[in-house]
Amino acid sequence: MLKNSFFKIIPFLLFSALLVSCDKEFSVIGEDLIDSDSFGITKEEFPVVAYNQKLNAIQTNNLEVNAFGIYVNPSFGTTKANFVTQLALASPGPTIDKTATVKSVVLTVPYFYDKTKTVLDNSNGNSTYVLDSIYGLPEKSKMKLSIYESGYFMRDLDPAEQFLKPQKFYNDQYDDFYSQIIPLNNAPYYLNDDKTDLSQNLEFFFDPSEHRVTTQVDGKDVVTRTPPGMQLNLNNAFFQEKLFGALGAPAGSLATNEIFKNYFRGLFFNIEAVNGNDGNLAMLNFKAGKITVTYSETIDSKAVEKTLILELKGNTVSLLDESNSNAKYISATLKSNVDEVNGDPNLYLKGGAGSLSVVKLFGDVDNFGEDGVSGLKNGVPDNLDIMRTNKYLINQANLVFHLNTTEMGSSFVPQRIYLYDYTNNQVLSDYYESTTVSSNTKYNKYIFGGILAKETAANGGGSYYKLRITNHIRNLVKYKDSTNVKLGLVITEDINKSSFYALKDKNGSPLFAPMASVMNPLGVILYGNNLPIDDKKRLKFEIYYTKPN
Repeated sequence: MLKNSFFKIIPFLLFSALLVSCDKEFSVIGEDLIDSDSFGITKEEFPVVAYNQKLNAIQTNNLEVNAFGIYVNPSFGTTKANFVTQLALASPGPTIDKTATVKSVVLTVPYFYDKTKTVLDNSNGNSTYVLDSIYGLPEKSKMKLSIYESGYFMRDLDPAEQFLKPQKFYNDQYDDFYSQIIPLNNAPYYLNDDKTDLSQNLEFFFDPSEHRVTTQVDGKDVVTRTPPGMQLNLNNAFFQEKLFGALGAPAGSLATNEIFKNYFRGLFFNIEAVNGNDGNLAMLNFKAGKITVTYSETIDSKAVEKTLILELKGNTVSLLDESNSNAKYISATLKSNVDEVNGDPNLYLKGGAGSLSVVKLFGDVDNFGEDGVSGLKNGVPDNLDIMRTNKYLINQANLVFHLNTTEMGSSFVPQRIYLYDYTNNQVLSDYYESTTVSSNTKYNKYIFGGILAKETAANGGGSYYKLRITNHIRNLVKYKDSTNVKLGLVITEDINKSSFYALKDKNGSPLFAPMASVMNPLGVILYGNNLPIDDKKRLKFEIYYTKPN
């Protein structure tokens, strides 16, 4: 009776969770309540093999957020992230008089910022912001930013698929979109003291300052404040001709967005390193951006000011280029060096067109079948056969990956990693079962785990990621027709996104990778299983189970 009562309440005790601090540390109350001396529960570590898998060109169109900029990662190499987007008329079919004259064209894209650290100065109404999701040191590193008109039409449907499936675009299609033309943000702009402001092009940086505009209303100054973001003045003459000029828009080109997207094929955001600066990289929601075209029309001999809004919506492509890769990273992910039998000592997870790890549970030893008779191999690891034969009751199953802080050095550490069914390119049952919701959406499904955590000082005080695969193991033990699939391990930008993106190579392996990993520009180095058995940082596959009476 004591055991039965305990097992009814243990899920509650085990999975009660608490988030500690915002976006930095995470701990789970009750995760160590189970031990081998309590309630007849046995804890055992089982064999596990994990090895590296390099990815090549991968699908990057229509991501939820996009990396933009340059990040020099000491542990992996340099990532340069450019971006292409279509444009859409906020209000298709505008009525525009032939007297229309462009007065200004302003492109804005908001930055993410930490709302908990925003400080308002009540004396003047100004706010101080701390940007979020900005990588690279030093901060405010200057880069060359060029905005071009894209000359490549991004169709919605793929002709190779009889126009039945969406068109895919890949991270290596830079040359398809780039053209040697004059950038649209090339004009010199001036500060109040007439000094040239190059922050919109030749010396661009991610500026955390709020934008303030002063206007006159009823003879009084009115200040309009907006949070930090990319704010660029674009070439008036170009938009005059493109939208209103006699040599510009043909009749009907602004009638619908379908016609407009083919006529004006979008913008190409190009970033370059300058003056030896390493640069910075930011995660941006370009879809929240817009272009405001302010123009005047002469109506009844009076100038009337109007605006035309172009939204950064439609098809998009993240153009990711990896260069100057760390020699250890190249060597560890080189196929000839990967040990798929014994596993690798270090696991390299890199977002974008980077790398992942493949995890095999229970090892490869298969000396007997499910009946325990020697010599009757059945393709199932012996450890799993034993659990099935004895009908073990699985209380909890975890994979624990420790951070290799020595190899990571000063590199930014991603806050979360993600485990999935590598064999079938689908999520695990534990992902579906974990419906827990956090006020910070990046911590949703926190019972499933994978969130960066700190060990106690008694256990070494290092950092680790723990992933719970209890339901997955229960299904393997309970149902003998369940396949012990390979698992894939990646970093993730958003645990709520579970779709998969295609690799460009249709003949290689794997053919797909999680979209949320493509979104994240960071990387992490974890200890693998191929370390001495007594190494505390060694990859652990631990199961708490009960033997039935």
